[in-house]
Amino acid sequence: MAPAGPRQGARPGRARRADGAHGDDGARRRGGARRDEGGAPSRAGGWPGARPADLEPFELAGARDGGSGGLDDETGVLLLHGLTATPYSVREWGEFLAAAGLTVRCPLLPGHGTRWQDLASVGWRDWYDAVDDAFEDLRRGHARVFVMGLSMGGTLVLRLAEERGAQVAGVVTVNPSLGSDRWATRLVPLAGRVVRSVRSSPRGGRLYGRYSDIKAPGVRDVGYDEVPLRAFASLRELWAVTVPDLHRIVCPVLTFRSVVDHVVEPSSGRRLLAGVTSAPVTERLLPDSYHVATLDNDRETIFQGSVEFVQALAPVPATAARAGVARVTVAPGPAMAVEPDA
Repeated sequence: MAPAGPRQGARPGRARRADGAHGDDGARRRGGARRDEGGAPSRAGGWPGARPADLEPFELAGARDGGSGGLDDETGVLLLHGLTATPYSVREWGEFLAAAGLTVRCPLLPGHGTRWQDLASVGWRDWYDAVDDAFEDLRRGHARVFVMGLSMGGTLVLRLAEERGAQVAGVVTVNPSLGSDRWATRLVPLAGRVVRSVRSSPRGGRLYGRYSDIKAPGVRDVGYDEVPLRAFASLRELWAVTVPDLHRIVCPVLTFRSVVDHVVEPSSGRRLLAGVTSAPVTERLLPDSYHVATLDNDRETIFQGSVEFVQALAPVPATAARAGVARVTVAPGPAMAVEPDA
C-alpha cells in the first residue's frame, strides 16, 4: 500500500518523507518492524541498524484509489510516537491510514532522534507546543483532524483534545501513559539531582520498564535505551495536568490496551476510562502484544480499528458532546458501537 506524495502547500522548513522508504526488505518483517540487528542504540547516542528514514518526521498524502469508504483529503490525522522513540514506531500505522485516503502527519518530538542527552534539555511543554503547531498546520488544510498516539504520544493527544475541544474530531490512543504506581517514580525529583539517566533494559526496570517492549520474536523499536530523569520528571508533570482534565474531552475516544505491558501499567487505562466523562470512549484489548503494539502481533487490529473509527465519524463535523455521557465499552474483538446513556 504505497501512499502518494506529500500534500502540496505544506509548511516549508519541516522535514517530510512520503516515499515509504525503509531500506532493505531483509531488515523488516512482514508488517514493517525492524528485526534485531545488534541491539539497542548505544549510550553515546548511536543507532545500530537504524536508517535515516527511521528517525525522520513524515507526512503521507491519502491515496486517491485506496477504497477509502468515503474518506477524502478533507480529513487529516496527527500521529505521535512516544517518549525516547521516533516516528518509526508509528510509520506503518501511518501508511495504513494514508492508504485509506487520509493525510497523515507525524512530527519528531523535540529531543528525540538524536542523542538521549538532548532529551534532558526539553520537557512536556516543548513536546506539546510541537504537537499543537502540527495540529494547527493540519487544520489549515483539512475540514477535520483526528489525533492518534502511542504511549506518551497518546498522553499528548489526550492533552490536545482537552485544550482544543471540538476542534479535534476524534482521539485514538495505544497504551497511553497516564501515571505510575511504581514506588521508584516517586523518587525521580530527588534522584534527578544526582543521577542524569536510567538505562531501560530488555528485562525491564523499576522506573521505566522494558526497552523495545515487543512480543513478536526478533522485532525491535528504534529509540533511546537511556531515559534522562529530567525527561521522566517532565512526563510526570504531563500526567499531573492531563489526568484531572480528561473530563474536558468532548470528542469520541478509542483506546487500545495491551493485556501485558511492561512499560505502562494497567492503572493508566483505568484512569483514562474513569476520567473521560463528557464523551464516548471505547477500549479494545490487545491479547498478543506488549507495549509497542503498533509494531507487534496485534498491529493490524489497531490499524483497521483506527480506519473504521474515522470512517464512522468523518461525515459528522466535530461538535460539542452529545446530551448524556456514553457508557464505556470494553471490546476485545471487533469494535463495538458506543451509545449514549438515556
